[in-house]
Amino acid sequence: MTAQLFAGAAEPATDRTVIGENLSLPLFRTLSGVLAGHPYLKVVVDRVENTWHLLDTAAHPFHVNYIATRVLGMELAQLDADLDAFNASVYMNPARRFLLGVLSLHTNEDTEGRERTFLVLETTEADTMSGELLEFFYGFVRERVDGRLPVLLKPANHGQEEELAAISELRVPRILSHELFGSRVRTPLNPGEATGRLRFFRTHEQYAAVESELGWADIVAMPCLPDDVPRVAGFLNTAPITPLSHTNVLASGWGIPNAIVRDLDELVEKGDLDGAWVRYRVSEAEISLERLESEPDLRAPAWHQQRIRLEPPLLEDAPVLSLHRLRAADSDRYGTKAANLGELHHVLDSRTADLTAFYGRPRPPRDDLYGHLASRLGLKEPSLAELRSRAADFVASTVGAPEGVALPFSLQQHFLASSPALQQGIGKLKMALELDATDVLDSLCLQLQQLIRHTPVPESVTRQISQAFPTAPASRGRLVVRSSSNAEDLPGFSAAGVYDSVTTVHGTGQLLDAVRQVWASLVSPRSVRLRHQVGISLDDTYMGVIIQEYVPASLGGVLVTCDPTRRADFRNVYLNCSPGSPEQVVDGSVLPQQYLYNVVEGGGRTVALGSWGDGLPAATRARLADLSLTGRLLQSHFSDTDVDRPLDIEWLMTERGDFRLVQIRPYAL
Repeated sequence: MTAQLFAGAAEPATDRTVIGENLSLPLFRTLSGVLAGHPYLKVVVDRVENTWHLLDTAAHPFHVNYIATRVLGMELAQLDADLDAFNASVYMNPARRFLLGVLSLHTNEDTEGRERTFLVLETTEADTMSGELLEFFYGFVRERVDGRLPVLLKPANHGQEEELAAISELRVPRILSHELFGSRVRTPLNPGEATGRLRFFRTHEQYAAVESELGWADIVAMPCLPDDVPRVAGFLNTAPITPLSHTNVLASGWGIPNAIVRDLDELVEKGDLDGAWVRYRVSEAEISLERLESEPDLRAPAWHQQRIRLEPPLLEDAPVLSLHRLRAADSDRYGTKAANLGELHHVLDSRTADLTAFYGRPRPPRDDLYGHLASRLGLKEPSLAELRSRAADFVASTVGAPEGVALPFSLQQHFLASSPALQQGIGKLKMALELDATDVLDSLCLQLQQLIRHTPVPESVTRQISQAFPTAPASRGRLVVRSSSNAEDLPGFSAAGVYDSVTTVHGTGQLLDAVRQVWASLVSPRSVRLRHQVGISLDDTYMGVIIQEYVPASLGGVLVTCDPTRRADFRNVYLNCSPGSPEQVVDGSVLPQQYLYNVVEGGGRTVALGSWGDGLPAATRARLADLSLTGRLLQSHFSDTDVDRPLDIEWLMTERGDFRLVQIRPYAL
């Protein structure tokens, strides 16, 4: 049995593009393809000839190729040689001849519960159509579509939304992106394929009762998976989450499929899928579950035998240092997070790093994207040196790095060595790991955590921590204490959300408690199990600590310098945010607002409003566009040799309107 949630369209043998015909539903289905579960059809309106072209989707994947070769008689090589200028002529020229768009087919229920089919017309995200052009485009298409089919215009970006605001909805009926997709029944989150046993839990209590039994061959389905879910074969959510949730970051890092399927309950009941062996696929165009007739002959996945080796940590005495004094190479003494924040300080202060490398990579048929970057930065035909200088200045003027200090691994080592009880607890845990005694592992971890939290900190360690700040303890105000281990943000092991942070710390007593809590998170049952699965030795694992001054935030969130659901898209940066602290986005306590920003051609669009009824003001969205471009520029420096490797950045906007980046790390793909 197959429970096919999405299905792709078969490719026709010949080109069935039509010109000038009115559009009926049968003709639409003949020409359309399928994207993200919705049939869609490419449309080209020729204002000079006063006609339109309905493209056979399988034969013509790109509007501009069709216009150039089939309408204007150009050769593809000629188009490729001047592609950006051609794109500008059809997407940005106010007097353009051609209007390009897509018609997609959707269904919903009317007020009486009856299914309603309707078409949505939209342009590309980089299109800068004025309100007048949008109204003309909509009217031209509306007149040529079967009158029984409602047609709504969906503005493709914030600029189009603002242009349409002055036009009556009676003249141009419309639907916004978050209105169309905010209640989607099925949404891909992380692409992948898995064969395993489907374990469906309707409540967290059902999940908790068998959590310890879950293993690498299970596909876990429930309303919202907990952040501490063990490593399994796949995830399925029946309630909304975002691509930047902790569980999806884990799915990305582990390379397993993840999707939202709101009607999974019905599918499971209909197909008797709970506990069944299934083949589960997630892609941009398809989410499928296929019930297998018998238990497959599965081999343990590569990660189950994977062995990740750490660079040996340096444990000799090292000073507590201000973050701005660290560099990336200090990760072997202070941990990855602290070293990356120190490197960020260096980039912002020195302005010597080349932040343009991402744009310098060839994107065939383009030799590079330098011209697009120059346009984003307000420059006309700059030299490469001028472009690099302007990029560095732009980043330094847009964001700041947090003030704070980093505690080295050596302080944790002195603390652990100060107590025979701690040494005995560590020895027992090591022995259990060597013997693979999983039945006692959790209890040993919990006992050791309890010991760490309550063992007195040696006076020499306390003194170094207390003297790290120039001000007296009573005048420091609120502090934030974050983990900075050497066993995170590694290729094949991200550890997102695995270690603790404490965000409400006042005074020396609470500071020491918070530091011990962060140290203790290194030996939590979950962190120990995850590291043990990939061969990371407890002997090589240490925890540094970041202590930052708390900065009140008016807005905060996370961005990744890619579109997590469309990995081949090099244009967009995905950003989540909510009023107040970014922790609300990170821990999943609210559904954040979600935005996509095109950092090549420009423009942004709202994906979802989350738990908030209204979107952000236009001025704030413009600031977020600058933040997104900054993230992309920083990617050139922090991605090492692979400039296409995206970043995961936690950020906040202060009450004064300044941006601070509080964490920067690779985003696992």
